[in-house]
Amino acid sequence: MSFDESNLIPNAGLLSPALLAQRIDLPGLFEERLVLAEHGTSSGSQGGSWLRAHKWSNVRQHDAISRELLARLWAAGAGPADLSGPLTFDLDSSIVPVYGRGKQGAAFGYTKVRGYHPQFATCAQTGMVLFSRLGGGAAGAARGAKSFLTETVSRLRGAGATGQLTVRADSAFYSKSGAAHRDQAQRAVLHHGTARQGTKIRAAIEAIDEAGWQPIPYWLSTPEVSGADVAETSYTAFSGKDALTVRLIVRRVRPTPGSQLALLTAWDCHAFMTNRPGDMLELEADHRRHAIVEQRIAELKSAGLAHLPSGKFTANAVWLALAVMAHNLGRAVGRLGGPDLDTATSATLQRKVFTVPGRRVRSGRRLTLRLPQSWPWKVAIEQAQTKIHAIPLRC
Repeated sequence: MSFDESNLIPNAGLLSPALLAQRIDLPGLFEERLVLAEHGTSSGSQGGSWLRAHKWSNVRQHDAISRELLARLWAAGAGPADLSGPLTFDLDSSIVPVYGRGKQGAAFGYTKVRGYHPQFATCAQTGMVLFSRLGGGAAGAARGAKSFLTETVSRLRGAGATGQLTVRADSAFYSKSGAAHRDQAQRAVLHHGTARQGTKIRAAIEAIDEAGWQPIPYWLSTPEVSGADVAETSYTAFSGKDALTVRLIVRRVRPTPGSQLALLTAWDCHAFMTNRPGDMLELEADHRRHAIVEQRIAELKSAGLAHLPSGKFTANAVWLALAVMAHNLGRAVGRLGGPDLDTATSATLQRKVFTVPGRRVRSGRRLTLRLPQSWPWKVAIEQAQTKIHAIPLRC
């Protein structure tokens, strides 16, 4: 064994997102939109110094860059198959733990973990992050939900989406979802919002006639006894000028036999409010698919958000924006690669595409990257490269 090959590249597949960034002129976007007082956009300063030089106005500049990046990726063919068709996006938040007391804005939140509390909006059709915003650790999940939803819708429209939009959210956004929908009504945004089960919600569920429950497939079901049912009723959310009459769709599930919950109740109920028309069972099944947002957040936490590096809040906000842009570039490569990669997770893309080994060969004054002949996903990588090369240069 000898370590004497000087032309090997361990992560040759990173050429694809790098080339994609060049074709859509991402470097030019940074040069155009980002203005730092202490350091240039691509100066030779160390990463920490460069991050700490950002002010809040610079964070918003990064937001503008990520917005335009999304539009350019979708225009290049990495977006939804039909921009005029219906699109669904999911809202959620998550705690990013930090260690030590020197992190500005980090605090103990509802999870009793010291950290930050960022919000995310992700596209169900593409797996891309549409918008993200860093919040302090003690911030509520729905803080600023109205402006967050407005910005997300604006980004979708700016990226070329002209069809019906549907937003799905969990109970953390319940207090704002109805009001946010009302403000967005002129933009035809339909909503699914998990309802917090207070006294009014429980009373509405108990008032549903037993004949109104329809069984759905469930692992506890038997020919004699249903394991899960779905029903709906009309419900008025909020009060006064904020009052909003919506459909309340409820799924009730029998607790697992022998569990502590089974000792206390016969049914475990999950309710959500929606103003969306359509079949009750189809809407209930679609609402459960909101859980896919957790997968996107997990992908970010396994990559750029595994660690927020700075003690300065604005520096960490910039880090979040950069992590999201890197995620979206990776997802774009996967979608351009065709059916074998268009639904792949970040970890799968890393294993199949980005970490492929290569060897640089110079011949006839040309530098060629040689990749493994038997690589299982070479067709998808070649397809992505072909589509990337076909993107008109912006610079």
